[in-house]
Amino acid sequence: MSASSIVTPHGAHAFRDAAIPFALLVAFVVAAPFFAYPFFVMQMLCIALFACAFNLLIGYVGLLSFGHAMFLGLASYVCSHAAKVWGLPPELAILSGVAVSALLGLVAGALAIRSHGIYFAMITVALSQMVYFVCVEAPFTHGEDGIQSVPQGYALGLFDLSKTPILYTYVAVIFLLGFFLVYRTVNSPFGEILKAIRENEPRTTSLGYRVVRYKLMAFVLSAALAGLAGATKAIVVQNASLTDVSFGMSGEVVLMTLLGGMGTLYGPVVGAVVVVAMQNYLAGFGEWVTVIQGVIFVACVLLFRRGIVGELGRVIGWSL
Repeated sequence: MSASSIVTPHGAHAFRDAAIPFALLVAFVVAAPFFAYPFFVMQMLCIALFACAFNLLIGYVGLLSFGHAMFLGLASYVCSHAAKVWGLPPELAILSGVAVSALLGLVAGALAIRSHGIYFAMITVALSQMVYFVCVEAPFTHGEDGIQSVPQGYALGLFDLSKTPILYTYVAVIFLLGFFLVYRTVNSPFGEILKAIRENEPRTTSLGYRVVRYKLMAFVLSAALAGLAGATKAIVVQNASLTDVSFGMSGEVVLMTLLGGMGTLYGPVVGAVVVVAMQNYLAGFGEWVTVIQGVIFVACVLLFRRGIVGELGRVIGWSL
């Protein structure tokens, strides 16, 4: 048997597992505004990117953060302030939010990363509540009123983001670039080390890897991606509010990740689509929406132990 006959099938399977799901994701992004309200789809894409950022931390490193909304919300405030008060164009305003979230991730990670399990989770909750308090009290956030009427501006000085098709294209490109960054991270030597840390941290340490440094880099990258989602969302909805930095948002992203499939590339996207769609289309039920979400979540956990995408990948034999 020749070497090519051994290698080619594996290469074909790898190409299939990577190319077909990504092509379906791109097709969904392109077609979605024709079947749903574009403004709603843009918010969904931002939240999906936030879920992907969270999944990078819990799904591939094994670190459960209960305060990840601090990166989403703080980036939203910084981006809104930069666009409205400083007059920065949208791309620089978004980069400002990403930079602040990455810096916060570096500080928060340095404080929390040496802890494990519930202790790590509780430190992230405490830090998140501190950031929430800052967002309530800081003058530039305007307290409970938030920052309103954020200008969308012109992308690259040429494209008017107040026009829905242009804004949607802008958001779709940011989402796909963010998702591709997660994909490349997970499927790189760096990503393999993160998976090794998740599976057996003491063994990874014994092999000579500086585990703390790798975990901190993953934490900062996750924070930056969450900031990218929050800053982009601020441009879309033209405001920044306490909702995005609240503990409730941190809980929702956990729900999205578990529902779609923790440790899968496409699981957080599917989970975000399901949760955001329920919040939108079940709004008429008022407070019962939370109960309905809880029932659906319990049913999915019982029926799909690996999440929706995880179970689908197991059935069809694909790595999703």
